[in-house]
Amino acid sequence: MAKSKQVFVCQNCGAAAPKWQGQCATCGEWNTLAAEVLSTNPRKTGSAARGEDASSSLAAEAIAESPRLGTGSTELDRVLGGGLVLGSVTLIGGDPGIGKSTLMLQSAAALNTAGRVLYATGEESLKQVALRARRLGLETATARLIAETCVEEIVAAAAGLSARVLIVDSIQTMHSERVEAAPGAVSQLRECTAELVRFAKASGTAVLLVGHVTKEGQIAGPRVLEHMVDTVLYFESDTGSRYRVLRSVKNRFGAANEIGVFAMLEQGLREVTNPSAIFLSHHAEPVPGSVITVMREGTRSLLIEVQVLADEALSGNPRRVAVGIDGNRLTMLLAVAHRHGGLLLHGQDVFANVVGGVRMAETAGDLAIVMAARSSLNDSPVPNSLIAFGELGLAGEIRPVPFGEERLREAAKHGFKLAVVPEANVPKRPPEGMSVRGVTRLNQALEAF
Repeated sequence: MAKSKQVFVCQNCGAAAPKWQGQCATCGEWNTLAAEVLSTNPRKTGSAARGEDASSSLAAEAIAESPRLGTGSTELDRVLGGGLVLGSVTLIGGDPGIGKSTLMLQSAAALNTAGRVLYATGEESLKQVALRARRLGLETATARLIAETCVEEIVAAAAGLSARVLIVDSIQTMHSERVEAAPGAVSQLRECTAELVRFAKASGTAVLLVGHVTKEGQIAGPRVLEHMVDTVLYFESDTGSRYRVLRSVKNRFGAANEIGVFAMLEQGLREVTNPSAIFLSHHAEPVPGSVITVMREGTRSLLIEVQVLADEALSGNPRRVAVGIDGNRLTMLLAVAHRHGGLLLHGQDVFANVVGGVRMAETAGDLAIVMAARSSLNDSPVPNSLIAFGELGLAGEIRPVPFGEERLREAAKHGFKLAVVPEANVPKRPPEGMSVRGVTRLNQALEAF
């Protein structure tokens, strides 16, 4: 017989405790433990209980790759690794109002050409979804809608419809009849996601889950929720910006850290086919403190503008302010520039910024930051046709970065004529119309322009 067991589950990390306590012993948060009743059944079922061999050989499973489903959006297909994989489970998170439901509704209309699509909404009524579809110009779409919060009912409806794609908006509103807890609780999130994963793997239906995020920007619920799914995508955007960046944090079927760029318009999300253009400021004349570099995001090269302002400090403690750049790395680069480049910045306030709200996490922008600092300090503009990238070492050496040729080709495509790069990144045949200068030391790079 099934047995009931009461445990106290932390709503922050998902750790279970046999009795209530004020502080979670795992994550250290206070007053996050809530009582939940779990039903367990010790009986074994299936082939394991019957003693049968349910294994399969690797050679038998190594067949041709199944075709992917196109979502109707080139940018979304890029982030997914080429399209939606049948039998996969994808979790999409982001701030409220950033465009998660809009993207899912647009994808549901496009995916319906490849098979039946079921859109399960737990936050809105069917009328509200229909009004949003009319605003997006999708009122003629034939995707099926269901307003339901019970995950068993949704799975049964998808199985009865023989749906190829199931969209659940959102996973925090779903509940399972096997768990006695409120929707959104850790145990409900885990059980509902596990039920949908089992359904996806058994039926071959591609499942898309919409997830809420916390104030820290993480998917609401324990991290185990991200480990249960195949792909995790995050929407990113600055306050007041109409551009949205969809980033792949985890992907079992493609490259992680791949990005897709969208623009939010009245007609919904539209693809940005040339994202480098939105991150570049087109100055009529060269301005001091501005240098263009090439950042690598997944399989895509992006041209971004790095700006540095060096101003005389009004106090005895000069400020170092970094936006889009790691503050500790900026301090280190300024120290190297002083030691090996002769830049006297000890009495200067230094402000560094990456234009467009992008965060530069790789080291390829080190050389551009130091060149921009020198340009601002000496009030000497860098030519608009010049780009620079390279990693800067503590000894003043310029280290090579991955995908150097791809970065140069992207810059040449946008009309840049000069490039200052590490010596090891100089190609045998530079892109047509571009002059590439290889450097090995910081002083050589600072003298290059």
